[in-house]
Amino acid sequence: MPTELEELVGFIAHPNPQIRLVAIENLVPYSVSDPSIFKRENLTPVKHLKFLIRDHPKIAEHALTILINLTADASVVEFVASDEKFLGIALGLLVDPKEPNANLLAMLLANMTKWDGLKDIISRKQPAPESLHSDELVLNQLMDLFVKGADGSYNKHADYDYLAYALADLSKHEEIRRFFLSEQEYDSVLPLNKIKVFTEHKSDIRRKGVANIIKNVAFDVPSHPKFLDEDQINILPYLLLPIIGNEQYDEDEMLDMLPDLQLLPPDKQRDTDNNNIHTHIETLTLLTTTREGRDLMRNVKVYPVIRETHLRVEDDGVREACERLVNVIMADEAENGAEKAIEEEDNDDNRIVEI
Repeated sequence: MPTELEELVGFIAHPNPQIRLVAIENLVPYSVSDPSIFKRENLTPVKHLKFLIRDHPKIAEHALTILINLTADASVVEFVASDEKFLGIALGLLVDPKEPNANLLAMLLANMTKWDGLKDIISRKQPAPESLHSDELVLNQLMDLFVKGADGSYNKHADYDYLAYALADLSKHEEIRRFFLSEQEYDSVLPLNKIKVFTEHKSDIRRKGVANIIKNVAFDVPSHPKFLDEDQINILPYLLLPIIGNEQYDEDEMLDMLPDLQLLPPDKQRDTDNNNIHTHIETLTLLTTTREGRDLMRNVKVYPVIRETHLRVEDDGVREACERLVNVIMADEAENGAEKAIEEEDNDDNRIVEI
């Protein structure tokens, strides 16, 4: 005989909405403490939960919360993310400017993108709401939601912060990296240029997700000239500003630094999350792969910034990343020292990996 808890799970498919609401509201804690109750009968309860994201907003809220918790399991996330019909429904709701559960949908999408099969979203299309001013490509709609929807400006119920995590997971795939580096026909903008401004945003989630997107896309070495070109992506200021504080530099160092780093306010603070600082330094290290990247970092005095970061950030990971970067940019090119340093940093212990 089914237990009382298993019987309660069965009620989420009851035709009476009041019974569905009471059942699903009481089941939310068990999606964390006892997720197995949702996995019985070949994940039938999960099938019901997927249907309920279009139910009354409060029922949908609880259904989404349970799905978010359950998709921490790899088998469940594949079951959910590989359902083409469900994915289409979820994405359609996500871009609706009146959707009350948009943030939860963004969180669920962030979990779903951990399934590698979702990289096929690169070619997925759907009609875009007129108010979004996007095109029919889903990835462009996600980008525009993330940019235009910050702080509730597109949907008063949502800030879409968790799309940063979804886009970061997607950027591990080569075809998605190419998307970030390709000018889009509908607005003539590189997607990476839309999000680089969020490396200093007030949202920890946005900063972390965007830092990882930039790092992942930087694995595309042929694109490095585009990254460094002031007239294209011009990424260096967006990597250096988050890691610089209110420290003072010698005048001869300051004069050669990027204009964005000069005359900063006395209350300038570096990112409060050391993981973000670590990520930005690893991205800088990736950008030293080419001689042009190394020379530019020397010319704009990246070393003093890294020196002060190493001195002031009490984090072993950050300090090790600083040391690896310094080993490359301070090496002697004439004696092939930089190439040797890069080879040493690319061993199994030091290798930078996608996030």
